[in-house]
Amino acid sequence: MKKEAQILSEALASQLGESETLWAQLRRMAKQNKLAVASAVLLILLLLAAVFAPVLTPYDAVTGDTANRLQSPSAAHWLGTDEMGRDVLTRLLYGARISLAVGVIPTLVSLALGVALGMTAGFLGGKIDYIIMRFADVMLAFPSLLLAMVIMYTLGGGVVNIFLALALVGWASVARVVRSETISLKESEYVEAARSMGVSSWNIMLRHILPNCLPSLIVLFTLNIPSAILSESSLSFLGIGVQLPNSSWGLMVNMGRQFLYDAPWISLAPSVAIMLVVLSCNFLGDGLRDVLDPHLKRG
Repeated sequence: MKKEAQILSEALASQLGESETLWAQLRRMAKQNKLAVASAVLLILLLLAAVFAPVLTPYDAVTGDTANRLQSPSAAHWLGTDEMGRDVLTRLLYGARISLAVGVIPTLVSLALGVALGMTAGFLGGKIDYIIMRFADVMLAFPSLLLAMVIMYTLGGGVVNIFLALALVGWASVARVVRSETISLKESEYVEAARSMGVSSWNIMLRHILPNCLPSLIVLFTLNIPSAILSESSLSFLGIGVQLPNSSWGLMVNMGRQFLYDAPWISLAPSVAIMLVVLSCNFLGDGLRDVLDPHLKRG
């Protein structure tokens, strides 16, 4: 019993040392991977701009001014006005609230669902593993955007339905990753020692397996956000996503496509915003993966 407790304490100490090394690696990434750092700064600035939109712009995002419709960019309207005379920059800032929320919230929900199902399948195995993973295979057999479109056509447009649709189509890939890591981790010495000491399966999964899955989950989180944003933009562009009077970047692109020749800034501004967020999330995800993925670490 003492030997088993010693093995468990040594394993936990080793985990603590690895977490300290992890922070050192993150600091080294901040020094070496300037692109990942710049991407993180840009994402933070966009998030702050969305939160403080009422302070940053004097215009209303819903009420239009037909006398100033389709004005080109100027000192009064930095990104011009749309077909209803609304300031494009204002709608861009308010639209960032929905677009960024659609990127983060469904991703978090799908991560939580994928972690719960993947860890349960990998740790318990047997019929539970078979049922969960076959269901995940069915979900992965369909293109995610097509499946999200079916859900949106069934439930109707709206922000809440977008959250639900994107969360439902995103959990399967997370479950597969967590399951594979759980299968490898549950055979480790400290897990065997904890099991022999009578620690419950729930505590083992929560205290010993989940922390070791966090690096992969952080990378998945940063890489899945742009996918959710692009899906929302596509759904809103097709008219089954965010509905007026709300504003999102995808909806702005859709509303401005009929004025591409007369007022291209209406669609160009949200398109550039989508591109910057997607690239920033991908660059940040690549930087974190280089640090956190044990298969890519160099000696």
